[in-house]
Amino acid sequence: MAITSNPRKVDEVRKEAARLNSEARTADQLLEGITLLLNKEMLKYNWVGFYMLEPGADPPMLVLGHYQGAMTPHTRIPLNQGICGAAASSGKTVVVDDVTKDQRYLACSLETKSEIVVPVFVSGKVVGELDIDSHFPAAFSVEDRELVEYCAQLVGKRLENK
Repeated sequence: MAITSNPRKVDEVRKEAARLNSEARTADQLLEGITLLLNKEMLKYNWVGFYMLEPGADPPMLVLGHYQGAMTPHTRIPLNQGICGAAASSGKTVVVDDVTKDQRYLACSLETKSEIVVPVFVSGKVVGELDIDSHFPAAFSVEDRELVEYCAQLVGKRLENK
């Protein structure tokens, strides 16, 4: 059972993400702003980062971009590895309530207990993803999923309109 987030807080953060989107001059500023916002305001989001598909890489590779949290050894992730690779390959949000029970999990931190990964789409194609780890088991409720998907959609639309 996921820990329910405060609906008022989720709504505030959603509005702040929309404000960031309207004020950011570039997609890069928006990516950075969203990682800062989610990491600072959503207390159970202990690591927040974007992985973007490397253009022309063979095999396809996710490359770490803006992030907030501890350093990670996983700066490049092939699409056939990890929860990040699964989300990017399937084009579907992946929520893992207990990373110790998911064999796809690429351990970044012993403190990580749960994870959500949301694909970022441009013109219907996955171009990256928003990855969030939590030190709490089952940290991502339906409200969290909707918030993170909203943030990923903002980024996708911004990248589409470069």
